[in-house]
Amino acid sequence: MEGRILGLDVGERRVGVALSDALGLTAGRLTVLNRQATAASDAEAIRQLVEQHNVQMIVVGLPLTMRGDRGPQARKVEAFVQTLRQRLVVPIRMIDERLTTVQSQRALREIRLPHRSRKQVVDQVAAQLILQQFLERQRQEKGSQT
Repeated sequence: MEGRILGLDVGERRVGVALSDALGLTAGRLTVLNRQATAASDAEAIRQLVEQHNVQMIVVGLPLTMRGDRGPQARKVEAFVQTLRQRLVVPIRMIDERLTTVQSQRALREIRLPHRSRKQVVDQVAAQLILQQFLERQRQEKGSQT
């Protein structure tokens, strides 16, 4: 699929957002959205990003448990995605995001980003990791089909 893809790391308080390049090769951090009072308000903020960046698809990280089960947080993310699907016309895919927040925190520690600054970008980095993982899987699938 050609076109930009939006990656989301949905949390209780914030949504980390990443955006692919137009060719779907790399993911970059875009922004963090503070969660609003309603899922409809959150969906509207994401709809605006979709329009602004000509997004063709959204990829949302699904926080499964370490055993691969759907816990309370995964069910909240699924409900959030359901709201998005009711309000947006682009396809939305969910992928396993286990350990992406841990990976992003580790990466930010390694570059010695101060704790206060780290809190502000960890959600973006997690979204970037989710999206990059998706893009790499897409490339692998294309490669195995040829």
